[in-house]
Amino acid sequence: MRLAAGADRRRLLWRCRRGMKELDVLLERYAHTLRREASVAECGAFERLLEMPDPQLARYLLGDDVPGDPELAGLVRRIAGGAAAAQAGEP
Repeated sequence: MRLAAGADRRRLLWRCRRGMKELDVLLERYAHTLRREASVAECGAFERLLEMPDPQLARYLLGDDVPGDPELAGLVRRIAGGAAAAQAGEP
């Protein structure tokens, strides 16, 4: 599934803005790749992840904790892995 253009995409990107620079960068970068590559299940998991409070989300994405839900845990690994690849200069 690809995210719809226009209002849905803007809404999703707005939800990625958390007020914590590290989270904003990770989530927005992932949201841009989500449009091109994600399945319906992954889009749903990302929406669920965005519903979490910032402190919990930060613990997950910055490696201090792992979600108990296997689907969310896999998503967190993909988001963090994408950030590591970007820092290493990989496409």
